[in-house]
Amino acid sequence: GGLAHAHDAKPTAVQPQGWKYPFACCANYDCRQATGEVKEEPDGYHTPSGEVVPYSDKRVKDSPDGEFHWCSHQTGLDAGKTICLFAPGRGS
Repeated sequence: GGLAHAHDAKPTAVQPQGWKYPFACCANYDCRQATGEVKEEPDGYHTPSGEVVPYSDKRVKDSPDGEFHWCSHQTGLDAGKTICLFAPGRGS
């Protein structure tokens, strides 16, 4: 089958084979590309669910492909809560 697994990022020019989300970020959780949905604000990254993830937060990871990817709980009390946020380098 040509379907990508839920734990695989879609191929991009930088990562033509795609890449695997770390298991710790998405064991039974949803990770997806979120470029254009995540906003960089003075207080941190604003996710599609409205959560603010500080730039120094340990959940922020380097994105292998230069795109934002957001892993979040899908259901239950934690729905919309960020597990991992892959972000392009901020020139650190």
